[in-house]
Order: sequence, then C-alpha cells, then structure tokens
Amino acid sequence: MGTPGTAVTDGNKLAWMLDDLHVPGVRFAVLLSEDGLRIAHVGAISLDDAERFAAASSGLRSLGKALGEFCGTANAVRQNMTEYDEGMIFITAAGEGALIGVSTTSEVDVSMVAHRMNELAGRVGRELGSLPRQH
Repeated sequence: MGTPGTAVTDGNKLAWMLDDLHVPGVRFAVLLSEDGLRIAHVGAISLDDAERFAAASSGLRSLGKALGEFCGTANAVRQNMTEYDEGMIFITAAGEGALIGVSTTSEVDVSMVAHRMNELAGRVGRELGSLPRQH
C-alpha cells in the first residue's frame, strides 16, 4: 500500500503496524482510538480523510454496540462489516481502546481481509500496550 499519503512522518510513525493489510482490493487501513482519533494510516487516503474516517468508524462502532443486545447476551462487538455498492468497510477491535478500520473495493476476498485484520488486531494490541505513555 505504498501510495502517496502513506509516508511515515511523525504523525504516522505507527503505520508499519498496518502493513499486513496489503491485500488485493484493500484501499486503505486506519488505526484509531476507540474515541475516534487517528493513530496511523496506510494506503490511498489523505491525512484529513484518515481523520474523518477514524471519527466515522468510531461512530459506527458505537452503533454496533447499541445493537449487540439483539445478538444474544454478548455485549462486545468483534467486528463491524458494512457493504456498499463499490466496496466494504471493516472495523475490528485491536487491543485496549484501539480499532482498525479498512476500506476495500467490491472485488476483495472478504474472508482474507477479516482473517488478516483479526491476526493483526492481536499484534497491534500488544504493540500499543507496550508503548511508553505520553504525559
């Protein structure tokens, strides 16, 4: 996903964590906090759009939580998947207080993206948990 807008800068130094999502059909991936702040991004998305995507992904995640009661007694959302005419949006929990959001084309292998996201979520959670805290 080495496209314009993905250079690793001070504001995007954790983008390397998302490299495993370089899958045919993936437009971009964004690592975000649960409250909607962009942490890092890769792929064909600008910084401004990555920040808007992060905020919207957080809102969609909240809606998923509100609907959880209709799926039994579980109250945790594992993954949101929303399908559009020209692609899909995936949102997966990635450790304590973090999410991974991915945008794809309609020609993507859904099971491969979901699998890669779930594998990556565990690694991202460990990495974020081991980062020094900023005071």
